Amino acid sequence: MGFDPRRWSSAAEPHRRQTVTSNVDALLAENDSLRREVLQLKKQIEVLRQRQWTQSQSRYQQRTNAQRHEPEQKSPSVTSNQVERWGEALARQQGWNALRLKELELLIDALNRASFHSHLNLQQRLDRLMPGLGTDLVAAIPKATTKKQYAVLAAFALYGMRSREWLDEDPQRVVFELKNRQHSSHQSRRTRTDQRSSDRRSESYGNGTNTADFSMREALDVLGLKRGASQDAIKKSYRRLVKQHHPDLGGSANEFRKINEAYQRLLLNV
Repeated sequence: MGFDPRRWSSAAEPHRRQTVTSNVDALLAENDSLRREVLQLKKQIEVLRQRQWTQSQSRYQQRTNAQRHEPEQKSPSVTSNQVERWGEALARQQGWNALRLKELELLIDALNRASFHSHLNLQQRLDRLMPGLGTDLVAAIPKATTKKQYAVLAAFALYGMRSREWLDEDPQRVVFELKNRQHSSHQSRRTRTDQRSSDRRSESYGNGTNTADFSMREALDVLGLKRGASQDAIKKSYRRLVKQHHPDLGGSANEFRKINEAYQRLLLNV
């Protein structure tokens, strides 16, 4: 049995005890009212939380959309400070005095013409290899006037995407390569009309004896293949060597030409 507070009284004698009803009924009614108010407040709080979460998500989405439409602020791949630092490093290397500004300018043009896309200038070549590289280089050197600047440009014409690596890590090799390329370009600078037919024949792979057979052997040697190699083997070897000797990646233009001619020669006989 439970205790009913409405029947409680503090009088000691039973006949004097009074039944408590009005106050307890009012308290119970007030308690029910408070409970309903609490439930109502909880619902309102939940609605406010949901609204706040929705607004927060909306602001986040707006920021995300705004960031997507904003142009990406990428740091340039080449800066004027880097060009200056590279030029100073090259000028301290052995063989620097052998480089000539005019010869470097001509070397850049020769390397561009000997590249896979001979109709492109240096900026276009570099941008095709790595988007933005050529544009950033031209922005860093808007108008080359010094030998240091031309040497940096020649290094990019020679090594392509790997230029920054070589300029940072081995400037001595860069000077050595530029000096050799400059000398080679100077020695071989002749117009087409001055080139004799004997010179053109000497660029072939044969030596004049049994030309067709010797050219086949030379083509196989250039691609590192044996007689009877399949077409798939020829293509795989060609792709591997092209990546290795591509002028835009720092390879030799002469070797690259030999690889292409050897590939064409072998395809005709497969």
